[in-house]
Amino acid sequence: MDTYTAQELAQQAAQVIAERTGVTTHDIALTLGSGWANAANLIGETIAVIPAAEIPGFSHSGVAGHGGKITSLRLANGKHALVLGARTHYYEGKGVRAVAHGVRTAAASGAKLNILTNGCGSTVPAWGPGTVVLLADHLNLTATSPIEGANFVDLTDLYSKRLREIAKEIDPNLPEGVYTQFPGPHYETPAEVKMARTLGGDLVGMSTALEAIAAREAGMETLGLSLVTNHAAGFAPGHLSHTEVLEAGAAAAPRISQLLAKIVARILQ
Repeated sequence: MDTYTAQELAQQAAQVIAERTGVTTHDIALTLGSGWANAANLIGETIAVIPAAEIPGFSHSGVAGHGGKITSLRLANGKHALVLGARTHYYEGKGVRAVAHGVRTAAASGAKLNILTNGCGSTVPAWGPGTVVLLADHLNLTATSPIEGANFVDLTDLYSKRLREIAKEIDPNLPEGVYTQFPGPHYETPAEVKMARTLGGDLVGMSTALEAIAAREAGMETLGLSLVTNHAAGFAPGHLSHTEVLEAGAAAAPRISQLLAKIVARILQ
């Protein structure tokens, strides 16, 4: 049995972050998935970088292409961003509480705004590698929830329409889609991808949905951004590999980093 509740552990982590960064309140949290990490360098001045394992409840990411650090940034207008570079995926076997710990810690650090990014597969033929898609909704096919106990959280408008409209002011051509989270770590079969497509899923991946639910429970407003790194199984011309995901992310990194930095600046202006 866990010694602390999820919220108590998040408060402990937030206290350590405040002590190590000297920043009492962070205004926005960013979880940077495959291809998105370079955006941190464009968003603001680095105040502090903390190895994740030195913060209660965090551990170093075991996934290639994902960092293991928590970074505090100061924007030009004096506001602060907390970059969560230590995403825990559900398939790592650490439990759903560990998956939600990052966004809960950000909320405990004062963040009211939450940006979740990821690299994903596409079921839409026109959305090839390099396409950025705004998340309008999701399908959670992990068969679990980060919410503990009888806490019935409304997810009707989980992905903020207000924040999506701000993103479209930056790039009016950004499409919107529905993200499907599978548990992983294996890639989906063509039949599973077809199922997701039939259910309304435009994108498939292994993150984001559980974090978004936890963020809503914590009272945060969430913007989701997906980078298509490949067409999903059955829609792809060949086999899938994590190397392909990393290569597609690296190729798109300069462009999407600029996009995300502009969105953050507009949101916090």
